[in-house]
Formats: sequence, C-alpha cells, structure tokens
Amino acid sequence: MKNPVGTRLRAATLGIGLALLPSWAAALDVRIDGIEGPVADNIRHYLDALDPEQFTRTRVEGETQRRTREAMRVYGYYEPSIQLRLDERDPPRRVDLVIDPGPRVTIERLSFRLAGDARQDPPFQEAIDAFPLSEGDPLVHAPYDRLRSRLANLALERGYFDWRFTDRRMEVRPFAESARLYLALDSGPRYRFGEVTLSGSHIEPDRLRNMLTFAPGDPYLAGELARYNQRLGQTRWFGSITVRPRLLEGEALQVDEEDAPGWWGELDASGEAADTPPRLETAAVDAAAAVSRRGPPEVPVDVTLTPADRHQFEVGVGYATDVGPRLRFAWNQPWINRFGHSLDHDLFLSAPEQRFAGVYAMPLDNPLRDSYRFQYGFRHRDNQDTRSLEATLEGARRWEFENHWVQTLYVRSTFEDFTQGGESEQVVILYPGVSWSRTRTRNPTFPTWGDRQRIAFEVSDGLWGSDADFLRVTGESHWIRMFGEDIRLVTGVEFGAIETDDFNKVPPSLRFFAGGDRSVRGYAYESLSPRNEEGRLIGGQQLLTASAELQRRLTGNWWGAAFVDTGDAFEEWAPEDLNTGAGLGVRWISPVGPIRFDIAHPFDDEDNAWRIHFAIGPEF
Repeated sequence: MKNPVGTRLRAATLGIGLALLPSWAAALDVRIDGIEGPVADNIRHYLDALDPEQFTRTRVEGETQRRTREAMRVYGYYEPSIQLRLDERDPPRRVDLVIDPGPRVTIERLSFRLAGDARQDPPFQEAIDAFPLSEGDPLVHAPYDRLRSRLANLALERGYFDWRFTDRRMEVRPFAESARLYLALDSGPRYRFGEVTLSGSHIEPDRLRNMLTFAPGDPYLAGELARYNQRLGQTRWFGSITVRPRLLEGEALQVDEEDAPGWWGELDASGEAADTPPRLETAAVDAAAAVSRRGPPEVPVDVTLTPADRHQFEVGVGYATDVGPRLRFAWNQPWINRFGHSLDHDLFLSAPEQRFAGVYAMPLDNPLRDSYRFQYGFRHRDNQDTRSLEATLEGARRWEFENHWVQTLYVRSTFEDFTQGGESEQVVILYPGVSWSRTRTRNPTFPTWGDRQRIAFEVSDGLWGSDADFLRVTGESHWIRMFGEDIRLVTGVEFGAIETDDFNKVPPSLRFFAGGDRSVRGYAYESLSPRNEEGRLIGGQQLLTASAELQRRLTGNWWGAAFVDTGDAFEEWAPEDLNTGAGLGVRWISPVGPIRFDIAHPFDDEDNAWRIHFAIGPEF
C-alpha cells in the first residue's frame, strides 16, 4: 500500500528542486571577443542577472545589448559596436559577443569645491586630494561615486548635519570624447557636543562621566560616541548600552554595543572589547541626513543604560596533554555596589593542580585605567617531583597608561608547605613587586595580529618577616603576525632569574620549570629543570625558552604548523646546552576556540622519540 504522505513529500521536494533550478541553470554563458580585463568582467557581471526564460528571444537580444552598453559606459566606452549571436536553443543558453569598444571618453575638467566649515577640516580636502583620476585620464565612474559617498559620510561622521551638495554633475560628451566632473559640498556649520544625559544607571554618575572621551563644546565626532560606548561596555556593569545624539525628537544617531566596526574605520581602544568596536546604524545615518537646519549647532547626547546581571556563572571543560582533563567554574559579580566594585571567584580542577581564587576590584575615578585589587588564592600541586599546598593574599594598585601599558604595584603574602625533589619545607613569604605589561590583539579568538610583553620584579627579605631572601625577575615577549591571508608567524621568548643565598627556602611556585604544551614541546610538562643527586627535579634559578612557529592555511579554518622550541631551567647563567624540540601540527579554528594538535620530537631526550601535544585555546 502506498504511503500518501511520503508521495506528497517526494512531489513537494521535486517541485522545490524544479523551482530552484532556473536560479542557477538559466544564466547565460557569455563569450566575449574584442575586449578583456575589468571591462569584460563587468559585462559578465551585468549579464549574470539576465534570465532568458523571462523574455522572448528578441527581448533577450535587446536586454543583452542594453546591459552590455551600461557595463561599458562606467569605464568610459559610450559608443561601442556590439555584435551578438545567441545559440539555437529556446530559451538560449549562450551568447557570443564581438565588441569593438570604440573611442574612450577622457576627463576634460575636474571641479571639486568645498564650502562651509569643512573648508578648514583636513579630512575633506584629503579625500579630494586622494581622487585617483586627473584631467586627461580615461573616464571611470566608480572613483567619482566613491568620492561623493566619502564626502557625505565625512559630513555625518564629523557633525555637519546641515550639509548638502550644491553641484553634483557628470557631463559626458561622447561625440567629443570628453567628460566634465563637478562636485561641490556646502557643509554648513559643524555641530558640537552638548550636555550628556545619563539614565537607567545604577552606578555613580561621576564615575561614568569620568570615562567620557569628549567634553561639551568639543567638535562632534561619531567615533567618540563609539569609544564611549566601548568604555562603558568594558566595565561589565551594564546589560545594554545606548549612546545617541539628540538630533530630532524621536530620531537619533545610535551606537549599539554589539554591532560590527563602523564605517568611520577601526578604533584603537584598549581592552578585549577593542577587537569588535561598535558602529552607527544605517537608520541613524538616514536620521542624520534629515536633521533640521534650524537651531544652534549643538548636539546633546543621551546615554541609556540597564544594569548587568548581578551574578554570572560560567562552566568550562577542556583537555590538554599538560594537565589532562580540566574543569573550570567561575562565579562573577560585575558590580556589588553603586561604586562599581566587583568580585570574581574561579575554581580550576585538573589532575596535577587544583586551585581556588578570588579578586575584589575597587575602580577609582577612571574605572578602566585605575583601580585597587585584592586577591586571595589556594592551590594544591602534585606533579613530577613537586608536592605543594599554597595559600596567597595580595593587594595591588593598577594603572593603565595612554599607550596601553599597564603598571601594577603589589604586595603578596604566601604560605607554602612543599616537598621538592625529596626536600620538605614550610615557608611564609612577604614580597612586594612591580610589573609592566601590554597585550594587543586583533580578533582575540585566533589573532591575525598581536603581541604581548611583560616584565616583573619581586623582592623578599627577612627585614619584613619573610623566611626567604631573594630578588626575582621574570619577562616574556610574544608576537603574532600575518603575511598575506594564509601565512601566520607565532614567536615568543620567556626568561626568569632568581638571586638568592638560600635557594632551598624558595617555594616551588616561584622556581622555574620548562617543558610542555606552552613551553618546550617534545618534553613532558615541567620536566626540564636541574636535578639533585637522586635524579629528582629541584627547579631552576634561571629560565630561558624561545619558540618559532610558522602556520599555513590548508583550507577554510584548518591550518598546518611547523615549529621549533628550545629552552631550559638551570642553575647558572648561561646553560651549556638548551633542550630543543621540533615538529608539525594542525590547527582548527573551532566555534569554542582554536584546537591545537602537535607531534614534537625532542632532540635531547634519549628515552622518547616523539610526544603528542593537544590543547584548546588561543596563544594568548
């Protein structure tokens, strides 16, 4: 017995397939003789949309002629001779074009003028100066259209809301093989920022005003609204953010937090949110174009905010050959009072290491740049020849400078009960430190460009009650650069040194170890360090590692990699031999982040010919 439902489904599927067929099968196959390059490509583009099934044969011939002439006209060919022949099928599927382009129109005169305040605003003149055509050049329409759009966009970006084109003409004389291009912009006055009104915020208004990137009376710049929106987003205080200049009742230019980069170009902003800056909505641009020409040239700004969730939770599961399976649980409170204080908790579990930590942050007048931070943490380690139970308290003062370097002054207190290389100790260490760091990336998930620098100095002394005297210096520098679209270079170097008279009192958390997924591949995690007479790892007083990796796109989100790592932890400068590993790997940019799979050969390990490394997450 037949299944009527199945029959209807098959019939419907066939009908859908037949209905979709013309969309790809009906396009004409175009053969062109007599002209090539961009002009021929443009003709094919114009004819791609011609569906011969929608017209009679005679109409197809006429449409082909018309569209071909239109495609050539934008390149200055106004009097071509076109012969065409359609194949014998009905409807036709192929057209042969024999084209004599004829004379090409050249530019006889260029006249671009500015009026209003834009005459003294350099970007407008720069746009005109960048026009690629000169008098005597063949006419091409596209640069003129781009200049017209660029001047209009500049007017909106830079606050010339009364702008208009007083002349916008392209006079073409095919009989004289000449063209005259005219474009005149009257910008009117430039508007300035007015009063900023905040609504819906649960945070002290003064803190938000201190983050403004402009002041009332400054010349209007759409990009400044985007920057302010970014800064508000980086605080994590708000669930939604709307920054809009008040142009007309019910109409405004609007910057939305989650939108892609704006048409005014990329913003150089610090923080993670800098890699996806906001933009002006298209509807807002239309609103600006319709702004009233009455009233003083001032634009009040309305900022509408809603609080972020007070409690946020995150669970992560991962795997790396260094630590095996790992679990992370985070409980974040992005704001706990009207001053914007925050409290974050983090639990990390893996076989060799378990830790629980928290950070209480107290932002100051400039919340993104200046803050106090108080941290606590507990950690248990059981790896190789290291057994350690650690508790830490830290107070820090953080500054971020205009060049995006971050300076941190801190005082840390650590209690550690450890056994390293068979030797056991309990120590209490109080040590101040200072660090300078900077991280810059584009596309943080899989950076196409980025670098990270950090250097830190820490000192401990019995004068203030520490059980160990030492000076500890650490530093790192990592770089990511793209060459073209398919070649990616990742390099890095790390170093460290401890100056002390009693190394046995320095806990394992401050000693140096090398080897593993993010150190010297080809060697086990933290397996490179000096050993005692029994062959047990004791950790190093110095550290030096370096890595170079060249990646090439294989297809889509798949990349191949070749790398060389070298380095060691050692007792004295400089080591006689560094341990080196090299190998090949594969990278897949998955929805949850890059997945890295490497096979590395250790050149200085006689017991192992190769080692597999597997990890999830970006380089930094």
